Amino acid sequence: MIQPHGGKLIDRNIKNKKYETSKLPKFEINTNIAEDILNIANGVFSPLEGFLCKNDLENVLKEKRLENDYPWTIPILIDFDNQEIKNVKEGDTIALTNNETGLKSLMEIEEIYTCDKKNLAQTIYKTDDPKHPGVASVYNMKEKILGGKISVIDCKIREFDKYNLTPKETRFLFKEKGWREIVAFQTRNPPHIGHEYVQKTALTFVDGIFINPIIGKKKVGDFTDEVILASYETLMQHYYLKERAVMSILRTTMKYAGPREAIHHAIMRKNFGCTHFIVGRDHAGVGNYYGPYDAHEIFSEFPDLGIVPVFFRSFYTCTKCGSVVNDKICPHDQQFHINFSGKKIRELLVNGQVPPEDMMRKEVSETILKFKKPFVE
Repeated sequence: MIQPHGGKLIDRNIKNKKYETSKLPKFEINTNIAEDILNIANGVFSPLEGFLCKNDLENVLKEKRLENDYPWTIPILIDFDNQEIKNVKEGDTIALTNNETGLKSLMEIEEIYTCDKKNLAQTIYKTDDPKHPGVASVYNMKEKILGGKISVIDCKIREFDKYNLTPKETRFLFKEKGWREIVAFQTRNPPHIGHEYVQKTALTFVDGIFINPIIGKKKVGDFTDEVILASYETLMQHYYLKERAVMSILRTTMKYAGPREAIHHAIMRKNFGCTHFIVGRDHAGVGNYYGPYDAHEIFSEFPDLGIVPVFFRSFYTCTKCGSVVNDKICPHDQQFHINFSGKKIRELLVNGQVPPEDMMRKEVSETILKFKKPFVE
């Protein structure tokens, strides 16, 4: 089994759920930060044991590595305003809670510091344009950043938890299945034929595939989490060998950081126990901020990443080849190419129509159409 990032799977869960916190300063945090805490505690963000201190942040910005030299590209930070933490100092322990997740956690404050938001945004997102959602989130950060280790006391059972496996659990599952090489596929949409082509092409060369949808906050017009999970269940039921495919959700926020986020996504799947990670065209991109293959090229900077990227360029149906192909194997002119248009598939589904079977499996389309409201409103 592949080693976790940094050589050790982090576990920051406190076994005693009655841990006394009544005398500690308590702060209600937003759900995105709560998800970060849970991902740290369960080892998804290994080797992180907490939120970054200043030296680690500066190293991530300059070198794309933690201070201990492990590859790391996306800062995991927690911010507060000055008034909020006026009575908190370095060396204190505080309680962090979140109502939606039922999170009860502790943070040992090692450092309180500030950062240059414009530099942070420009370095991570390659732009300081506030129209970029990641840049906007940086500009909305509060004045002070806290660095230090976290510990989780408790969280509640939530919707979709039956699909939620921790890295400790996926590693056990892969071992039980006898899988040595596992390819991970990240998704935020129901599967069309192009997705299936990418997944099965990669699966041909390994023991199993780990389908890992990102679940959480979405924008208006996106497919709902329920639809994404139901559509993948249908696809796996009808078109995958049960002993070769596993699905589990990932609760985290998309940063839309393009190439840097592709590395971050690969590291998370390495911690789940995957040996390979599928990287598509414009991975984790938004708008026109990144080149279509920037997320491929950045992997050359990390020969020690420890997980193998599987690159897919453009793929489409070629009417002359009579199959789904990509630009490395199809010699035919563009007049024979039919692109997989998520927009077109969406329009058909909005109108209650079943997309053509060369775009989406009929069973998947019918599953989506069973939902009265398949899109976020």
